[in-house]
Amino acid sequence: MAQHTRTATTAVLLTASLALTACGGVGDAAQPEGENGVIGISMPTQSSERWIADGENMVAEFEEQGYGTDLQYAEDVVQDQLSQIENMITRGVDALVIASVDGEALGDVLDMAADGDIPVIAYDRLIMGSENVDYYATFDNFEVGVIQGRYIVDTLDLENEEGPFNIELFGGSPDDNNAYFFNDGAMSVLQPHIDDGTLEVRSGQTSMEQIATQRWDGAIAQSRMDNLLSANYSDEEVDAVLSPFDGISLGVIESLRAAGYGTDARPLPVVTGQDADLSSVRSIIAGEQTQTVFKDTRVLAAQAVEMTEAVLTGGEVPVNDTESYDNGVKVVPSYLLEPVSVDVDNYHEVLVEGGYYEESELE
Repeated sequence: MAQHTRTATTAVLLTASLALTACGGVGDAAQPEGENGVIGISMPTQSSERWIADGENMVAEFEEQGYGTDLQYAEDVVQDQLSQIENMITRGVDALVIASVDGEALGDVLDMAADGDIPVIAYDRLIMGSENVDYYATFDNFEVGVIQGRYIVDTLDLENEEGPFNIELFGGSPDDNNAYFFNDGAMSVLQPHIDDGTLEVRSGQTSMEQIATQRWDGAIAQSRMDNLLSANYSDEEVDAVLSPFDGISLGVIESLRAAGYGTDARPLPVVTGQDADLSSVRSIIAGEQTQTVFKDTRVLAAQAVEMTEAVLTGGEVPVNDTESYDNGVKVVPSYLLEPVSVDVDNYHEVLVEGGYYEESELE
């Protein structure tokens, strides 16, 4: 099986363990204390495949290094995540790895962690407004957006075509610092083409305040796309949609299909994405979603484990960026991994031959 594969049995076990804990996460009942201590792992939600993979991969990596783990999922409820982390601190975990639901909401609980000399590693979402964030493990989030923007430019051949081509823009959740990096990266590529008229945003909605998608929710994206189409495209076609995340991409595609896109006479526009979720890879193979940005959660999990262990053992913590990630109180030392663009031409090489998915999963 691919390392991150979730089976029906796993889903049942996760559901059962949810019932064991008051805060709605995977409880510590099944997480023994390791010979080297216990790591608290706080993930935002199980509604996205990638966070399940992140959690499972870190548990496996930490346990291989002799650590017990307390893995909790907050189901995108801020107060639940706060309660779960407080409980981890009370139980005396040796370190915390946190992918925040709301990067602005964790200040008080991180003060508790600091009082207990518990180091904190932010995981793929920068925790804002606190000096008690020791390190950050993530991907090059600006580059994620650059990849998405460049894919649109290359697919529409904007360097050679006069256009104009119609594009609509979607952003991520406004409470996630990554959303701004993704958008800034994409717009660094797209804005010159908007400025010269090769690309046209018919809705006029270009600011993050206008294009943000709360909690990265595909249903919210679908509803917004419905409104964009009805208000701006009665006699025009959409040629491209910048989407920063696969869940948003699938919501956008549902809206487009309901409006009659997806036929030979009216093909779907270019639609980008991120995370290489199984449903989106299948969509790419089916000729619907056009592209996604793959961030190998196995590699990110291993990086977070390496950083955490270095902190706990007094070793040199690997970082490769000490300038980019200012959380409003401090610049958090970070390790940035490289994302990879995936489409119908290279998904098999990257995802199947790379062992992330089995071919049978994509059928």
